[in-house]
Amino acid sequence: MMKKRLLSLLLCAVMLTTPLALCGCDGGGPAVPSASPAPSASTAPVQAQLPPAEMLAAVTTPYPAMAGDVSEAALGFAADLLRQTEGENRLLSPVSILCALGMVLSGAKGETREQMEAVLGVSGEALNAFLGPWLSALAAEEDGALHAADGIWFTDDGDVHISDGFLTLNRDCYGAALEQCPMDTSALARINDFVKQNTRGMIEKILNDMPRDAVMILVNALAFDADWEIPYREDQLETAFFTPENGEARVSVFLHSDENVWLSDENTVGFMKYYAGRRYAFAALLPAEGLAMEDYAASLTGEKLLKLLQGTAREEVITATPKFECDYDAALGETLQAMGMSDAFDEVLADFSGLGYCDGGENIYISKVLHKTYLKLDEKGTKAGAATAVIMEKATAIREPKEKHVVILDRPFVYLLIDTETNLPLFIGVVSDVG
Repeated sequence: MMKKRLLSLLLCAVMLTTPLALCGCDGGGPAVPSASPAPSASTAPVQAQLPPAEMLAAVTTPYPAMAGDVSEAALGFAADLLRQTEGENRLLSPVSILCALGMVLSGAKGETREQMEAVLGVSGEALNAFLGPWLSALAAEEDGALHAADGIWFTDDGDVHISDGFLTLNRDCYGAALEQCPMDTSALARINDFVKQNTRGMIEKILNDMPRDAVMILVNALAFDADWEIPYREDQLETAFFTPENGEARVSVFLHSDENVWLSDENTVGFMKYYAGRRYAFAALLPAEGLAMEDYAASLTGEKLLKLLQGTAREEVITATPKFECDYDAALGETLQAMGMSDAFDEVLADFSGLGYCDGGENIYISKVLHKTYLKLDEKGTKAGAATAVIMEKATAIREPKEKHVVILDRPFVYLLIDTETNLPLFIGVVSDVG
């Protein structure tokens, strides 16, 4: 049902705006011509930023019309990832992962494409039509809180032919910088430099080595740096105990404030605190007393999260939030396969024929999806970075408050950083312990 709604919205967008064709977003899939050697212009060094905003501005799909469905799909994907991954203070950037996999999806066909779309919860055409203008809007913002960059490095091996259409689609829709080069240690250094620069140093590197049979590395990097709309004063900082589910209470510094955005449902209480400009917000979700974090995470769905974020009430909330800092890294291959994206990682079954082909007949498949994140929340604001790399290899063989609510985050809780215009989840995480 969701895919039908998305397709209908996409068709409306196509009728309203001709430039959408730049993204190859027609009803029959990406406009990918037969594979041929990559354009020679792509041999220039990759640039560590999006293309000029005026170029991306050509993608004029009215993405706000699609925001509800795509955001619910993104929130559902975020909830699934949170449920499937492990670690006490795990932290993921669904948007970064969606951007990286969205680029890959442009070259997927058949059952491989269907599985990827089912896991992401949205069609490739709709994802391109939404993320293209969203990234364009980010690129047009000077000194914005959120910075995003995408890059694709692909082999110069004469036996591997990357589709011009695939590269053009990702350049135009995702603003991807392109570089054709030997997949060696020099490329490894440039990829890691790209990540470090575009996460403002929060992620030092995404790759430790270059896989021997790598034919393409697709990377998304995000940096978020925003001050609170109302910073915490010195007299709002107090020490208190944070109690993990299974462990001793720890002394932590808590940030106290009165907020006026209340979140609640049958097993959640929480609040939202805005960053300067109100384009982005921190949303804290505290499970009901006695409900284990893993059980709470298992209950989260895209529909539930969207309802929480859209069903806010202007009611006064007394809050206390611990200062915390965390970094997290994960190889998401097994997680994505467990979620249903199995063919993409199979040397035989993967169908990325829209991406390119090898003269020797070797199949191209996803060997790894690597993800790293960092976040620091304190009295001034929040800094966060994320990077996602997809490694492609060739196979070998409101109302007046009635009462004050109280939300004290002195035990494990879930949090999100969201784009308040679209409810797109920039980050989702769990604080299980502090200190």
